[in-house]
Amino acid sequence: MIIGVAGPYSADTEEQRQLNLDRLNHAAARLLEKGHIPLIGVHTALPVVKAANITDQYKAIMDISMAVIDKCEALLLIAESRGANMERDHVLSKGLRVYYNIDEVPDGKI
Repeated sequence: MIIGVAGPYSADTEEQRQLNLDRLNHAAARLLEKGHIPLIGVHTALPVVKAANITDQYKAIMDISMAVIDKCEALLLIAESRGANMERDHVLSKGLRVYYNIDEVPDGKI
């Protein structure tokens, strides 16, 4: 399955943001080990947004993240945040599964 990984990214410091990215990466690595294709929307968004000359970076990050999550077959929500909850709600609105713990995710086949 293609499973999105959602959780907080925004934080007061660069160190906290990096820690949040590390948590997303760790969850994605566990999904890969279980035989799934993990996608993290913020990873797609960050390099583009950092290179773009735009004023509302949060909106751009969320627009790109939501487009990535829209292509997923399920979502792993590792922790709540405004953006992660938007991703969760979108996946639920499509009738797809949201997992709240890696142990809930069945083994897959890559």
